Amino acid sequence: MVRKKRNPEHYVDNAVFTQAVHDYVISCREAEDSGEDIPQVNDYIGECFFKIATGLTYTRKFIRRTYKEELIMDAVEDCLRRIRNYNIDASTRSGKPNAFAYFTQICYFSFLRTVERHNKELKKKLRYIEKTSIEINANPDLGDAQAVLKHLDDIRSPWEENETKKQEKKRKVKGLEKFAR
Repeated sequence: MVRKKRNPEHYVDNAVFTQAVHDYVISCREAEDSGEDIPQVNDYIGECFFKIATGLTYTRKFIRRTYKEELIMDAVEDCLRRIRNYNIDASTRSGKPNAFAYFTQICYFSFLRTVERHNKELKKKLRYIEKTSIEINANPDLGDAQAVLKHLDDIRSPWEENETKKQEKKRKVKGLEKFAR
């Protein structure tokens, strides 16, 4: 028995979404030309932004993040900021405009900025914990210094391994620059 592949149901219909974004950008341009207030983004476009950002959190790079809601909301906010920059005349290789791809890229780079911001906060927390553990070590009355130091090592270990891998990758890329000319 041969099974037929089902057509996957897309969570955002690209043609309808692109048309909605196109109509919104045109209405924004008309409002700017006439000196009126810029119209609000309709619910359909906002819902599509949310669906795009939510779908992107299931990719391998972002699936294990504990702050998915923040990733999604930052991405939706970036999409809302940049919707008026959408070029309605641009087209892809197929000759059709593709708003889905445009806003997926915006969400992706928003995710990267949010992850970077969280990594900076983690570094600050680790420095604070390290400083606190030194104070605990100096004054044994404050608590069990060995337990604090072990916990600090457990937190730092996977994070430092990831940072080391990133640095090695950068070195490899820098070594190939002389061959790229």
